[in-house]
Amino acid sequence: MDAKAQAEAAPTSCGPIPLSIPLARRSRQGVVAWGNHRVTVGGDAPVRVQSMTNTDTADAVGTAIQVKELALAGSELVRITVNNDEAAQAVPYIREQLDRMGVNVPLIGDFHYNGHRLLTDHPACAEALSKYRINPGNVGRGDKGDRQFAQMVEIAARHDKAIRIGVNWGSLDQDLLARLMDQNAARSEPWEAKQVMYEALITSALESARKAEEIGLNGDNIMLSCKVSSVQDLIAVYQALAQRCDYALHLGLTEAGMGTKGAVASAVALSVLLQQGIGDTIRVSLTPQPGEARTQEVVIASEILQALGMRAFVPSVTACPGCGRTTSTTFQELAKQIDDYLRSSMPVWRARYPGVENLKVAVMGCIVNGPGESKHADIGISLPGTGEAPAAPIFIDGQKAMTLRGPAIAQEFQQIVENYIEKKFGVGG
Repeated sequence: MDAKAQAEAAPTSCGPIPLSIPLARRSRQGVVAWGNHRVTVGGDAPVRVQSMTNTDTADAVGTAIQVKELALAGSELVRITVNNDEAAQAVPYIREQLDRMGVNVPLIGDFHYNGHRLLTDHPACAEALSKYRINPGNVGRGDKGDRQFAQMVEIAARHDKAIRIGVNWGSLDQDLLARLMDQNAARSEPWEAKQVMYEALITSALESARKAEEIGLNGDNIMLSCKVSSVQDLIAVYQALAQRCDYALHLGLTEAGMGTKGAVASAVALSVLLQQGIGDTIRVSLTPQPGEARTQEVVIASEILQALGMRAFVPSVTACPGCGRTTSTTFQELAKQIDDYLRSSMPVWRARYPGVENLKVAVMGCIVNGPGESKHADIGISLPGTGEAPAAPIFIDGQKAMTLRGPAIAQEFQQIVENYIEKKFGVGG
């Protein structure tokens, strides 16, 4: 059959293309609260962004400042290390500082090895935290480990706190792993070593959750995580975990790395799972580059959810990559200027301009896609490219509204954006 005959024989339509892939999983819904501020997690709640400080928690002022920065960047839950008496003593003061600054973000205490003792010896710390992260791989071994795990869970239940049972392949329960390896060796067709590791991660999380409920903790207050540092391993583990429980799940690629490597690996792994309906909170465990703000991990996590269309955190800026048609870097500079301006303004705008996070702005560099993208945005500008007239048409709500000329295009366009936001999203707008 020749090409023409093939084209004529091909169906012209296979029915409507689905607008989205249905999300399959529904987890339990719980609450992480502080005072009157409640963050729902799981169920119908949106996927939440979480982050973690890297300050010395004993430095209450420094830690509170970083928590505030992370919260203003969009983190809805913030985890802090509680590793010694000094850190535990500082937690109530950190909470007090945050309350004084009007930062209601819930604090999660990250406990390893000695959490049972710290929570017992420092009841004010146990009360000030909204959630405890417990790693079943390092609460102790044997009967001692069971007692220490139960001690932490009992405190959580007494204070009506949520917990995350956070399993990590770098700190797996060695007794459990040995048990599963022995079982595997007895199989007629043994699993591969990696499959045993997957099973150890999942079993550790599920057995710990079952114990927590037996001790008396409400299952809605339990979240699970099974973190690894390989994209494909993370996807495989969470797909299996999601099939075997309905607990809320925290996603994160542990030790994701630095810069583009960490950002891309996290985006790939989390996006695959989120698109399947797996995941109720996420964290991008990014190693900060020298001089880079800790808030970068929050920005990337937010961008992942926004790119998937699951959340809207800041107005989006569409900008072309540039090519031989573009005459200068003006559109790049303008796009960055507008993006930085919108992002930095959001802490104030969230209250002043409800819905502004859904704004779409286009900054384009030539006539090929410039007008089209600008029409699809709420407000857009198409800057002149090579051989084009030195003019920049402005489109507002799909219609050409004006044309800018001269050296002050950037400043004029930013003012137009400001006026548009005030008119559309301001009270009474």
